[in-house]
Amino acid sequence: MTKIDLTFPEIGLISGTRALIGAGAALLLADRFNLNQRKAIGWTLLLVGAATTIPLLMNVLSKRQP
Repeated sequence: MTKIDLTFPEIGLISGTRALIGAGAALLLADRFNLNQRKAIGWTLLLVGAATTIPLLMNVLSKRQP
């Protein structure tokens, strides 16, 4: 089993990126806004969430302990 020690701020950042990706995907699928607004907001949230995931993932993987 692999053990990874994370701090509370790191866990918060990870869940924040998940929330951004989820909110972006939800807006892309929702019908609340007109199509152009929905696409702009949805893609922005989705891409920001995905872009911030990469450094966090590298940080988490660097902390793995066998």
